Amino acid sequence: MTAERWQHALEKRPWLADYLKEAVDTLRLGRRKQDPLRPEKYKYYRRCDDLLPEYNHIVVVVLFGERPDEQGQPIANNYVTNVWAVHIHPR
Repeated sequence: MTAERWQHALEKRPWLADYLKEAVDTLRLGRRKQDPLRPEKYKYYRRCDDLLPEYNHIVVVVLFGERPDEQGQPIANNYVTNVWAVHIHPR
């Protein structure tokens, strides 16, 4: 996650400023779900009890893609689009 993307997330959710580590951990350790309409888009979810009582999970949205390098070979161009918090009720 780049500093620019983190700042973008904080523009609308400044109260998440202390949760950068949790957002990165969500990318590393969270479960992910593929968007059924945009297969290159994934949402990563991870429980974060520090957000209680209003929220209990961090969500990080990532777009996966490729772009050509100088020789025209595809290289990964994956990036975070946003971060937020939600409340997910236990099953």
